[in-house]
Amino acid sequence: MEALSKIVIAAADAAGDAKNNAAAASAGFAYGLAAIGPGIGIGLIFASAIEAMARQPEAAGMVRTTMFLGIAFTEALAL
Repeated sequence: MEALSKIVIAAADAAGDAKNNAAAASAGFAYGLAAIGPGIGIGLIFASAIEAMARQPEAAGMVRTTMFLGIAFTEALAL
C-alpha cells in the first residue's frame, strides 16, 4: 500500500487534476495485475520443462525449444 500511495503522490505532483491522478494510479495498478497471469504461466512452463528434461534427458533439446516458444507466446500476452 505504501508503494501505491507513493505512486499517487508522484502523480499528484506531476499533474494538479484529481481525475488525471486517479486515472494514472488505476492504470498503473491494472498493468501490475495484468502482469501476474503471464508471470505464473511462464513459471508453469519452466517447471514443466525442467521436469520433462529430468525424466528424459535425451529429449532436452526439443523440450528446450518448445519451452522457449511457449515463453515467447505467453510473454506476448503481457504486452
